[in-house]
Amino acid sequence: MKNKSTLEEIEQRFDHDVERFSNIETGQATTLDARFNMDLITDSIAHLYPQKINVLDIGCGAGNYSVRLLQKVQQADVTLVDLSWPMLQKAQERTIAENKGSVQIIKGDFREALLSASGFDVIIATAVLHHLRDDQDWERAFKRLYYLLKPGGSLWVFDLVHQSHEKMQHIIYDIRYGDYLAALQDREYQQKVFDYIVKEDSPRPLLYQLDLLSKAGFRDIDVLHKNLCFASYVGFK
Repeated sequence: MKNKSTLEEIEQRFDHDVERFSNIETGQATTLDARFNMDLITDSIAHLYPQKINVLDIGCGAGNYSVRLLQKVQQADVTLVDLSWPMLQKAQERTIAENKGSVQIIKGDFREALLSASGFDVIIATAVLHHLRDDQDWERAFKRLYYLLKPGGSLWVFDLVHQSHEKMQHIIYDIRYGDYLAALQDREYQQKVFDYIVKEDSPRPLLYQLDLLSKAGFRDIDVLHKNLCFASYVGFK
């Protein structure tokens, strides 16, 4: 897509924002129900997989989801993947501190990284898929995620979503989400967030993503939560 941020530009932005994203409570202020979804997803994983598990956290950032999960499971081997080296270093430091298994870090794009086929019980993808671009990119990514999961494994996603209907997009995103952002600071801040979303992100409708899951082979697909333009969902292999 024209004029969208390159992976290198996205990497550079996150390189300089490690400390903010390291704070579980306040690191995702622009994201609706961030802590609620983190606990919903990590609680669910902990209940579904009581034994030791292999976890892949793509676009892991500073490792918030993996840290929270490790506080709830008996043991897990975690593979962290991110474009940003400073983010990976922080994520590694924080996950090792939980001392629940091995921690591996891989710098790069999850679509190209050397990862084991059928190697993971759980894949966590939070605030990462909106960086995908065209339909082919989205389809390839979902097929890749399916390929990486063990049979019975699951993919957990929480992300920004687009509304299918143009007028609903205006109501949900421009008005309601815009008001939320303005309430955090002011209208100037709202516009700043909107500008970098236009520059950096390419979100897709929730139903589009659920349909791609099905096409890739996922089953037992469930929506976990949706609030305005943010949603979480799960699919099983």
